[in-house]
Amino acid sequence: MLNVQLKRKRTFAQSMLFVVFLLSSTLAFAQNKVTGTVTDKSGEPLIGVNVLEAGTTNGCITDVDGKYSLNVERGETLIFSFIGYNKQEVKVTQNIIDVTMSEDTELLDEVVVIGYGSMSRKDVTSSITTVKADKLNVGVFSDAASMLQGKVAGLTITSSADPNGSPSITLRGASSLREGAAMSPYYVIDGIPGVDISMVAPDDIESIDVLRDATATAIYGSKAANGVIIINTKKGKNGMERTNVSYSGYVAFDNILKKMDMATADDLRAYAKKNGLTLANDQGANTNWQDEVLRTAISTNHNISINGGAQKTTYMASLNYMDRQGVVKGSKMNRLNVRSLVTTKVLKDHLDLSVGVNARYGKAVGVPMNNEGASVLDAMNYFSPTLPVKNEDGSWTKGSGSKNYNPLSLINEDTSETIFKNTQVIGKATLKVIEGLNWNANYSFTNNQRTYSSYDTHNTQLEGVSAYNGRATRSTYFGHEHSFETYGNYDTTIANVHKLSLMAGYSWEEKMSNDGFGLTVHDFYDDVLKWNQLTYASTIDGIPAVESGTKETIRNISFYGRASYSYNSKYMIQATIRRDGSSVFGKDHQWGTFPSVSVAWNITEEGFMKNQNLFSNLKLRIGYGVSGNALGFGAYTAVATYGASGFFNYNGKDWRTLAATKNANPDLKWESTGMLNVGIDYALFNGRINGTIEVYNKKTKDLIWDYPVSTNIYPFGTIAANVGKITNKGIEFSINATPVQTEDFTWNTTLNLSHNKNTVDKLSNDKYQVGTFTQGDPMVAGVSSNGYTQRIIEGEALGTFYTYEFAGYKDGKATYYVRDEKTGERTGETTSEPAFKDRTITGCAQPKLNLGWNNSFNYKNWNATIFITGVFGNKIYNGARANYTSPEMFANGKNVLKEFITDRPATDTGGNVPSDRFIENGSYLRLSNLTLGYTFKNLDGWLQNVQLYVTCNNLFTITGYKGLDPEVNMGGLAPGVDYRWSTYPHSRTTMVGLKVNF
Repeated sequence: MLNVQLKRKRTFAQSMLFVVFLLSSTLAFAQNKVTGTVTDKSGEPLIGVNVLEAGTTNGCITDVDGKYSLNVERGETLIFSFIGYNKQEVKVTQNIIDVTMSEDTELLDEVVVIGYGSMSRKDVTSSITTVKADKLNVGVFSDAASMLQGKVAGLTITSSADPNGSPSITLRGASSLREGAAMSPYYVIDGIPGVDISMVAPDDIESIDVLRDATATAIYGSKAANGVIIINTKKGKNGMERTNVSYSGYVAFDNILKKMDMATADDLRAYAKKNGLTLANDQGANTNWQDEVLRTAISTNHNISINGGAQKTTYMASLNYMDRQGVVKGSKMNRLNVRSLVTTKVLKDHLDLSVGVNARYGKAVGVPMNNEGASVLDAMNYFSPTLPVKNEDGSWTKGSGSKNYNPLSLINEDTSETIFKNTQVIGKATLKVIEGLNWNANYSFTNNQRTYSSYDTHNTQLEGVSAYNGRATRSTYFGHEHSFETYGNYDTTIANVHKLSLMAGYSWEEKMSNDGFGLTVHDFYDDVLKWNQLTYASTIDGIPAVESGTKETIRNISFYGRASYSYNSKYMIQATIRRDGSSVFGKDHQWGTFPSVSVAWNITEEGFMKNQNLFSNLKLRIGYGVSGNALGFGAYTAVATYGASGFFNYNGKDWRTLAATKNANPDLKWESTGMLNVGIDYALFNGRINGTIEVYNKKTKDLIWDYPVSTNIYPFGTIAANVGKITNKGIEFSINATPVQTEDFTWNTTLNLSHNKNTVDKLSNDKYQVGTFTQGDPMVAGVSSNGYTQRIIEGEALGTFYTYEFAGYKDGKATYYVRDEKTGERTGETTSEPAFKDRTITGCAQPKLNLGWNNSFNYKNWNATIFITGVFGNKIYNGARANYTSPEMFANGKNVLKEFITDRPATDTGGNVPSDRFIENGSYLRLSNLTLGYTFKNLDGWLQNVQLYVTCNNLFTITGYKGLDPEVNMGGLAPGVDYRWSTYPHSRTTMVGLKVNF
């Protein structure tokens, strides 16, 4: 019986083992082990290719021989992906699957806008950087140009937190002695040149092309010396099945990055007591004026866009509204932008017609930001904390002495606003004449209006204004611009290797501006209506109370052409020429010619590069071009002008006297810039790493400046003349890389570095000479004259500091090094009363290196961005610190920095003359942007996708600068001077945003 049981147990165990074997064999058969080799088109194995079963996490990567092995059921799909190659999907039908992957040529096939046309990236011979919309900066921007900060090597942008301010923009160094528009790049929006960038809402931008070297910009001739920025907006597309509707919006909260470390009321009282001094204006309060003036600013932005298209017609329309507060109470702006464009094909698709209407309407509300104390930004620091906000009777407290204003009084009693209206109508036509030949015509009309209003109430504290019993000023100015361009493009390819492109065109522009007037009235019964009813005023001070512009019209005519040839995308040459005529220059110099030529060699197309796997693209570019600078000129720049200068009495009646206001110069001509550029475009590991290296030499001549002349010869004391020369030399480096890419996760990183050396080569000639070319006066208390901090000197850069050298304290007084008048060397002596001869070069505001580093991460539906900017090797003159540590401030009952109390001897009562004591290292590294977003995709019903994101700007800054922020204005003739009355404090922004595609 026992044997029978044992036999039955053995039989059961054997049966179970057989079943397990059958199941294992069936599972192994079902899994179907798939093996294979992945190679490129030349047969070389690819290492690290991702092999993934579609819809699962079952995957592997290829080994050093390009081989892989994976268990996959038959009928499933394998996905092969590798950076620099096109993704492939293969259905599993056998056990051995070998794959040959094709290179992804998207980078080389990218279409680049080059001005009056476009071409493939691989055929470009110039220095052009393209930034797509998803790579632009995210933030609360009143000006779309701020979205490029840190994104383009060589493009230096200093942003402003002022809701009514504009960034300063410099491309490859300053190349003019004129400020404003003369130093700004030239904007082209959707092919229309010279358009105000504020006409475009940031949400409407598709991409931005920055033309950096003269071979790219010369086609725009006399307006291109500072670079050209081409903005392409979003449009409808043909063949869309439905109308796309999208919404994007955000709410943002701004707080000041840093506050001045001003003394408290208790600090001042203790200091006065310790040193036996009298503390003026002490009313027993302890007010923090920065807290009273600053706030958490709330801004909102809403954008709705509609676009679509059928077989022949496309359309788009967008509406953008921004309401932005500043961190300073009383400062704000709101703006409405409207864009629309309809394009259709007629004449059997031979003619494309487009018509569009764009508009901008906005209001900017500001606070006083004048010098000599009449600035809220200044008063919130200098007004004494010992004073309360208001007196017992409800009036604003007022400091004793001169120009000592309560900042809240300035905000509430001295108000102003500017209303601007811009309307643009555009029409475009493209005729396909024959195969490869298109003829284009573009027309644009823009109408501009600006109305400024200000009111100082009965309670104003401003000196010279408080006695007016309410003063109102209002002015309005009009202008319009016509632009017409017609040009033809012919493109053909001969024998599949000879690619030829020709372009020729004509442009006409007319701009009317400065047509307006205004007036000032005073003595109102009350302040209720402010500037809204000027006839309620009782007094107008005659003709001096009337302002008027001088209506002016500028006309420009241009002829231009371009020819480019490419042999099998291996050898390329391009030449352009533009002949410009302008009414603003002297009668004998109204025409200028601006040529360029560039060549390129695509080295990777050579036979000797075919068997290497390191470079997928290597191209050498060399070009030289000349561009001009006619921006910032008025219609009367080269002619003599006269203006009202006073009155004389004739027959019992007062008549206006006229006097010269400007001399004529018939020899006035273009400023011109010649630039040599050598560039290398590279891509490694099939584009996984790519970028550019640029070296340039940019020389600008015939710079215009107002030179002093004798009034014995000329009717006026200065004359505009072409004399100066400036050189900018630099190197730029950019790299784009994808360090990690898997099926679910991608990390892209972009780094750009740039160095520019600026040198003023010439300021004077035999006929026109300038003496001490001084700049940058921070107007420090106690320094009544010669308060300048910089000089423009031949052989040195713009922004060169020229000050005394601080030697420390001696016997309780500040001393400065003495220099020999003949040799300029130090004598070894010091003095507390330095003379002009003791000044010397003490630093430069020009940075040695600019950095922008962007990192973007994508994991499934999550996305994140980390953007870092940096500026290194520059100096800043801390004008605020120089002023708020001046003994004059304390003596006049104003506040001072704590540094004045803790570090400065009370016996040092001398003025803070310009010295290197206040020149500081302006280098900084900043986490400019941190964004985290999540996208809900493949939604059913009426939603396509929804993205939620949170963005923080200016999270932290690493710097040794003691001022509010090291990002000071780097434009103009005096870069790097931190002015206390006009430097709007930077802020830290937190945004919560939503994007919806319906």
